[in-house]
Amino acid sequence: MTSSPTPGLTRINTLDDSAATAELHEVCASSAWGSKMLAQRPFATAESLFAANEAAMAELTAEDLAEAMGGHAPIGRPKPGDPTSAREQRGMAGASEELKNELLELNLAYQEKFGHVFLICATGATGEFMRDAVKVRIDNSPEQEREIARGELVKINKIRLTRLVEGE
Repeated sequence: MTSSPTPGLTRINTLDDSAATAELHEVCASSAWGSKMLAQRPFATAESLFAANEAAMAELTAEDLAEAMGGHAPIGRPKPGDPTSAREQRGMAGASEELKNELLELNLAYQEKFGHVFLICATGATGEFMRDAVKVRIDNSPEQEREIARGELVKINKIRLTRLVEGE
């Protein structure tokens, strides 16, 4: 049984290339990812949109991933005035100053080692969970971390694409 596309999916499919590129850039800062997604339109279902996200992320180079990660604020420091960043990092809202400071120090150490922000799908995660994750992941090699970040980007993009499809 196939269902008809949601109004949000129809909108994504019918936007002109320039507008669609801008919408996709809000999901992921990688221009290569956006181009790959744009080339896959029209999407018959949300599932085909999500599959295209996974396929596009799998094809990104290290440089493309760096560009994608550059669009994300450090954990505990959402971009001012960015409701998406604030919503995704809501788990830090009630964190103690001690936890926020610890996470700031860990984020800086992580950035020093890897050259990019610590990336984790923060939606629904607590500050303690994210702190523990950076403590574990900081011991990874750059290659391991790049692939973990790729997987986290797939999750983040899916959440953001879902919001687009649902018209939020």
